[in-house]
Amino acid sequence: MKALLEIDNVTLRFGGVVAVNKVSFSVEEGEVFALVGPNGAGKSTLFNLVSRFYDPVEGDIRFAGESILDRRPHEIARLGIARTFQNIELFEQATVLQNLLVGRHRHRQGSFAGQILFTPFVRKEERRHREAVEKVIDFLDLQPYREKYIAGLPYGVRKVVELGRALAIEPRLLLLDEPASGLSVEETQDVAFWIEDIRKQMGITVLMVEHDMHLVSSVSDRVLALADGKMLSLGTPQEVQNDPAVIEAYIGTSDEHERVVA
Repeated sequence: MKALLEIDNVTLRFGGVVAVNKVSFSVEEGEVFALVGPNGAGKSTLFNLVSRFYDPVEGDIRFAGESILDRRPHEIARLGIARTFQNIELFEQATVLQNLLVGRHRHRQGSFAGQILFTPFVRKEERRHREAVEKVIDFLDLQPYREKYIAGLPYGVRKVVELGRALAIEPRLLLLDEPASGLSVEETQDVAFWIEDIRKQMGITVLMVEHDMHLVSSVSDRVLALADGKMLSLGTPQEVQNDPAVIEAYIGTSDEHERVVA
């Protein structure tokens, strides 16, 4: 398979702290790839590097074979990369429909004057964007919330809306930053089904940061475990979970583990 995203020997420092230390991996097209590790491992920092919020001091980041280090954050969506955030970032005083339409900005065409005059071309474009958003609403079962304001919605629904806004971009690569955080068991199961359908039905490649190892194991093709900004283990979910280096990073040495179990 062809690599869609390549992280090549990337390092990032904040003063004297090395947040990401010579990390290299690739995400193949059509794959679900998960980043796992304790808090402070560098997982979300890698997301911010791909999103171009941070610049690495070493290494390269390539998307579809082209370096994106010269790209600014607002250009990333146009390349076909969308993301969600640990802390939900939605417009509280707008409806679900309006928030999802924001995700269509990558596809908007026409002049500013045409937008003001609402020309036939602009009206046709608006219908196209509305149809695309309605497909996302149906896919995520958001019909009951279409016209409701974000401020009045439960946390779990907000998480789904943020996922929907990312899908409205029609990305090639979807970055999911802790999609199951704060969700119930039932809601997490829904997330697992959606990730599978996002990959199979929409053909979208997924890079995910997640602490819920059951979710990671059920949807991921490969997993990279990190600790203190360094790579610990790369392989299938089972291979990574059984790696002694990963076990030690999570619960300490094997001796400590035996004492805890005892």
